[in-house]
Amino acid sequence: MVRLGASVVDRLSLQLTLVLFLSVVVVTLFTALLTAPQRDEIGEFYLGNRTMTPLRNGLAMCGDYLSAATLLGSTGLVALTGYDGLLYLCGTAVAWMTVLLLIAEPLRNTGRFTLGDTLATRLSRMQRPVRLALALCTLIITVLYLVAQLVGSVALLTQFTGEPSAGTRTLCVVVIGTVVIVYAAIGGMPGATFIQIVKAVMLISGVTVTAVMVLHRFDWNIESLLAAAADNSGQGTRFLEPGLRYGAGVTSKLDFLSLQLAIVLGLAALPHVMMRLLAPKSVDVLRTSVVWAMGLVSLVCLAAGILGLGATAILGSETIARTDRTGNAAVLLLAHDLGGAVLTALLSCLAFVTLLAVAAGLTLAAASSLAHDLYGEVIRRGRATETEELAVARLAAAVIGVLGMLLALVSWGANSATLAFLAFAIAASAILPTLVFSLFWRRFTAQGALLSLCGGLLCSVVLVVFSPVVSAAPAALYPDADFAWFPLQNPGIVSIPAGFLLGWLGSLLGRPEPKETYEDFEVRSLVGADQPISTFRRRVW
Repeated sequence: MVRLGASVVDRLSLQLTLVLFLSVVVVTLFTALLTAPQRDEIGEFYLGNRTMTPLRNGLAMCGDYLSAATLLGSTGLVALTGYDGLLYLCGTAVAWMTVLLLIAEPLRNTGRFTLGDTLATRLSRMQRPVRLALALCTLIITVLYLVAQLVGSVALLTQFTGEPSAGTRTLCVVVIGTVVIVYAAIGGMPGATFIQIVKAVMLISGVTVTAVMVLHRFDWNIESLLAAAADNSGQGTRFLEPGLRYGAGVTSKLDFLSLQLAIVLGLAALPHVMMRLLAPKSVDVLRTSVVWAMGLVSLVCLAAGILGLGATAILGSETIARTDRTGNAAVLLLAHDLGGAVLTALLSCLAFVTLLAVAAGLTLAAASSLAHDLYGEVIRRGRATETEELAVARLAAAVIGVLGMLLALVSWGANSATLAFLAFAIAASAILPTLVFSLFWRRFTAQGALLSLCGGLLCSVVLVVFSPVVSAAPAALYPDADFAWFPLQNPGIVSIPAGFLLGWLGSLLGRPEPKETYEDFEVRSLVGADQPISTFRRRVW
């Protein structure tokens, strides 16, 4: 094996990975161009004219949500921390229950293209300020998550070449970012959906096959796998007990709770996930799609847990930590031991494709919000033509992609997981309270929406700025400075209740919405935006 700095793969794996990745990119780009909207219709660009089957849409949802952090970071967390890592994976799987039970159906029924359409239907007053605040939150969340993916591509590159030079980093980010722009700006929802489906199929197949190989190594005996993992962890039975990572004290436990809250609640408010929930043509298709997504995500999380335990059982925690203290190299080291250069190349290519697909979904969601909510409804006040709005959406995709590339190059040393978790926290603290109150609370007002959106966003950012993520810790952005007064790295446990509280307070202090507005909205959330409200009322009476 070639070891240049942090390199963990051999030259043959590198060459195979490059060939596989380029092949996938060429095929998906060509298909994205073929499936791109042929007419200037925003419905086709934003939602693909809602023509997807439940399985395809479920695969796309799975692809939108699962990032390289699931394949590399979560596996490494299990390999180094055992039980605590498995508990983290459980939160990832449970998050889809929130989507299915809480928001999926009413959001699809009341929405048109974006969440801004839902809020505009629900709140008759101050629609433009609410759309503006929502577009700002969407832009910040998607850019943070996009930068996390691009920074993650550089981190993944180090597994092949060691610490990359400035030129190599720039080339990696520019290539990934340019392909992402093409997917989003030209392909729209149909193009992004195709790459998501390809990525989901590859991810599910790759981790499942590798997990089967791990289980076969231990004769399909789970107890043998767990015993070998505990023996080679250097921690003994503590490896299979809670507290190895998050049990050092009360602060550590609260930090883990805060992280899990952000993951479980933030998923339901991520802009690219909500956009995917609006795509099904009917409620039945939506329900089946989300069930497919839940099952597939759970399967991947189960396989990731097996891979993490297998990496520890076969390689040992010391070997993994010595190669990469974050554990991100665990799955690649395991693949090299199980299947040599070929399996290593397959999983490495899969990691790059995963980064590419998630970034494409994020870029499309941000571009849609800016074009439809900000330009079409706030600036042009609903007078923009479909051709005009579509041109703005494509331009916005290019601008967001370039912005993400620039920020990724500036902040390439930042922890990509921290950026992603901050995006989850903002989504759960700002967008989720606004969405939940809009769907289920009659008294909710535009003032409450503005206070929830702006207050949740500000609270999340301020708490992270004054946390150990930025200063007063060896792994902080400014380790030599010390202005951290908030002890947790994840702000969700404070910022999420704050977002709900601000929305409640703003609604009590604000001017009530007309009674008829909520009644019509409530009926629409039950029968769908494309059904006449009078029809439902006749059925009721």
